[in-house]
Amino acid sequence: MSPQHATRRAATVADIARAANVSKATAARALGEYGQVSQAVRDRVLAAAEELDYRPNALAKSMNTGRSNTIGVVVGDIENPFFALAMRGISDVASAAGYSVILINSDENVEAEEEALEVLLDNQVDAVIVAPASSAHVEHLTSAARAGRPLVLLDRRANGEGYDSVTVDNRSAAETATEELLRHGHRRIAFISTHEYPHPTYRRGEEITMSSVSDRVGGVLHALDSAGIETPEQHIRLDARRRGVDTVTRELLGEERPVTAIIASDSLIAMAVFATIRAEGLRIPEDVSLIAFDNPEWTAVTTPPLTVVEQPIYDLGAAAARRALQRVRGESVAEPAVVFGTRLVERGSVGAVPEYAVDGSSPR
Repeated sequence: MSPQHATRRAATVADIARAANVSKATAARALGEYGQVSQAVRDRVLAAAEELDYRPNALAKSMNTGRSNTIGVVVGDIENPFFALAMRGISDVASAAGYSVILINSDENVEAEEEALEVLLDNQVDAVIVAPASSAHVEHLTSAARAGRPLVLLDRRANGEGYDSVTVDNRSAAETATEELLRHGHRRIAFISTHEYPHPTYRRGEEITMSSVSDRVGGVLHALDSAGIETPEQHIRLDARRRGVDTVTRELLGEERPVTAIIASDSLIAMAVFATIRAEGLRIPEDVSLIAFDNPEWTAVTTPPLTVVEQPIYDLGAAAARRALQRVRGESVAEPAVVFGTRLVERGSVGAVPEYAVDGSSPR
């Protein structure tokens, strides 16, 4: 085999010990930064490690020190811009503190989330940040506590234990968005989410097993109830993941008395709703008004630009990482729950209620 194709054997602690003329145990202490080692010996060992291009075994180091300097993160959908930006906040804070991040996608599936948590704990992460797929099915989250690993919930709460959580005030945010539509005269207002739900239409009083969606539905219904709207839950759609956002949107727009405004629970849903409205030959906001949760760049450059509920997503991720590190260091915290506010950014996708909604004619 030619030299350029030869595989070089990775340097070991024993190689470093021989090069530095110390025992293997002394080399391990110097490399692992534990135990008593003089500065002169430490410098000699580190110089030998650099010369031999030594890469430490992180798992072995964690077994010696009890720390891996890693944070595990489980999110629902890595393709969702919300989680991408939250991850940036997490990784920036973690990196500044000397920590690495291991990310796993659960696809909003509880079983996949359970497996992901097991993988992270098996890899000896120092703390775990989870966006739980369900606020009701959370037994597996206690495994982190049993393993002595701090757990922080991102974007959503969980029933039962007093878990650390970093969220926004979703109820107030949804109520504010709904009131904006009511102010423009809308009465038939829909809310669309891709949360798993067994029925096409929301049945008031039934449990919604994701806290963020539950809070938003609560905010929408409270605003509509306060405005005297009868049976407003008839336009709440929570199963758009299963049936397709386009299908759900067409149903709402094709009813005998179609909705005149839609609130999309995230920017991916909003994109699909926007495209479907256009495909149906309708105009925004002349025929249908639209408000989206989240504020990715594309929402400001559409025609018209979208009115959005802006969440401090980066700050959510950063706060979750800071709380995880506080717990790792054994620092006390004032409250387990951190709650951020939101902001309604008014643009061009909300208009007056269309004439067809007043005289009963078709929007087409």
